[in-house]
Amino acid sequence: MRCYIYRVNVNFSKNKNKETHMKQLKSLLPAALFTLCAGLPSVSSAADLTISCGAVGAELQLCKEAVEAWSKQTGNHVEVVSTPNSATERLSFYQQILSAQSTDIDIIQIDMVWPGMLAKHLMDLREGLPADATQGYFQAQIDNATVNGRLVTMPWFTDSGLLYYRKNLLEKYNKPVPQTWEEMTATARDVQQAERSAGHPNLWGYIFQGRAYEGLTCNALEWISSQAQGGLVNPQGDIVVNSPASRAALTLAKSWVGDISPRGVLNYTEEEGRGVFQSGNALFMRNWPYVWALVQSQDSAVKDQVGVAALPRGGETGNHASTLGGWGLAVSRYSAHPELAAELVSYLTSAQQQKHRALIGAYNPVIESLYQDPELLAAMPYYAQLHSILNDGVMRPAAITADRYPRVSNAFFDRVHGVLAGELSVDQALAELESELTRIKRRNW
Repeated sequence: MRCYIYRVNVNFSKNKNKETHMKQLKSLLPAALFTLCAGLPSVSSAADLTISCGAVGAELQLCKEAVEAWSKQTGNHVEVVSTPNSATERLSFYQQILSAQSTDIDIIQIDMVWPGMLAKHLMDLREGLPADATQGYFQAQIDNATVNGRLVTMPWFTDSGLLYYRKNLLEKYNKPVPQTWEEMTATARDVQQAERSAGHPNLWGYIFQGRAYEGLTCNALEWISSQAQGGLVNPQGDIVVNSPASRAALTLAKSWVGDISPRGVLNYTEEEGRGVFQSGNALFMRNWPYVWALVQSQDSAVKDQVGVAALPRGGETGNHASTLGGWGLAVSRYSAHPELAAELVSYLTSAQQQKHRALIGAYNPVIESLYQDPELLAAMPYYAQLHSILNDGVMRPAAITADRYPRVSNAFFDRVHGVLAGELSVDQALAELESELTRIKRRNW
């Protein structure tokens, strides 16, 4: 509660002495102060907000800590709600809440491929944030967050697929960091066999996200895009997935399951894969940058044994291709307190908070100047490589396919999962996928 104290000038009458006036003034002060404070907001009447944060890695804890700090500063109560780890399940949850125009959640954390799908349910943050709120951000992130001129989400952190590797094991067997998927496969097989023979029966060569969900779309898009002339849907909207590039990539990926990757990888999301790698039971792993802080934590079995590199190319003529990810914060149009929710979004996405999240959780900032921050560069040595990795990033075709993207992604990861599980041949999967995407597209996206 905030009260204002006013200086009161009192003119004493000639008919009363000073002592009498002072007694009267003292008797009036409590009532006067009560009246002055009554119209001002108090902690007990502060607004309640609800924010839905992710729960992958350190996300949830960092969100809770930041929200608590803001709550103490403002006196507003905020409830933090966790969501499913699977991006696909999280999107379904949001769509149900927003379609019902529910006021239960004010702020939601959304994937960079969702703004076009959810825009009609989201507040234009330019109406609730300072005019310079997006100054210094990566322009591509702001462009992606803007739908029909409306800033429907405030970028929070950016992602890019990375190759994590056990540098101590590569050194032990005199193996270089692989530059192609074929080299990675051969190295993984050799080291896995050698380590198992040396008494490490649980070591696997390669761990990735193989469950039938959006994470597999990210992995598989990297595989096919790393091949020369590979892709899913090109920038012009053409369906290009049924190609020699996709055939080569998926044939190689299929060979991993049961050989250098466990059968259980078919149900791995980010966290299951991290658990295997961080416990010391994998040589290579594909995952997002947030994993760095966790594998370097004090209780990690592989602390100081891990290196990070760009994902391999698809053959000698291929490219390093990394699916771009990232998340932002959006305010529901159905929030009872949209302006206050926008204030919390502004606090959470500030440069100070982005730097803190990078240091503690390895969540990459979306403010460009932070990549020259000496403290961040010292804490994350891979930042020196990250700029070029981000430049080689591959965008999922969410912008070109608009609100049909979920169906495109579902068709893609379902067929890829079928190939990995041995339920579909590569040729059959690609033919079916091309046919289904053609039906989804119809005449135009």
